[in-house]
Amino acid sequence: MSAAKPILYSYWRSSCSFRVRIALALKGVDYTYKAVNLLNSGGQQHAEDYTKINAMRQVPSLEIDGHSLTQSIAIIEYLEETRPGVSLLPKDPIKRAKVRHISELINSGIQPLQNLQVLQKLGDGNVSIKEWGHYWIHKGFKALELTLASTAGKYCVGDDISIADCCLVPQVHNAKRFNVDMNEFPGINKVYHELSLHPAIQEADPSKMPDADS
Repeated sequence: MSAAKPILYSYWRSSCSFRVRIALALKGVDYTYKAVNLLNSGGQQHAEDYTKINAMRQVPSLEIDGHSLTQSIAIIEYLEETRPGVSLLPKDPIKRAKVRHISELINSGIQPLQNLQVLQKLGDGNVSIKEWGHYWIHKGFKALELTLASTAGKYCVGDDISIADCCLVPQVHNAKRFNVDMNEFPGINKVYHELSLHPAIQEADPSKMPDADS
């Protein structure tokens, strides 16, 4: 395995980047942070050099062990399979499936509908960006609240932190940005509160990133 220090290409407010930062912190992986500003000059993700790293022109990207990896869930699963420390997937197959279920509910069912590319396209029309983001997050959170009622302990699935939790925290941050009333979701709020106390979550927080507010 390469001894080179991993490089994370990230944008401070990107929820997908936030997921990976949480996983890196949980695994205790030291890395170099390289900011990719998604807004300035039309977005640095569209630069030719960055397109060679990430063909989708998105963040995050992680250069690790001599490879360039993209897509947050794939990156986190690679970290799970190659790095010691906190296990982010349960050994029990049912619990593992539940972790993946919650992760994909957020990763596929909520976040893509309110990510920057979609919102920028909506800006060309008559739909309110805030209303659009609020609608899809609220809809997804109603499903997530019902799901957590049968899976959650301290965290999303039982009392062990997992990939699902790496996904939940950034999505709650997004919900607050879109003025979703979190009082409607006591189950999500309870898990989020527990997670917000975890040192790895605090370390990965967007406000602590070198490009915050850019």
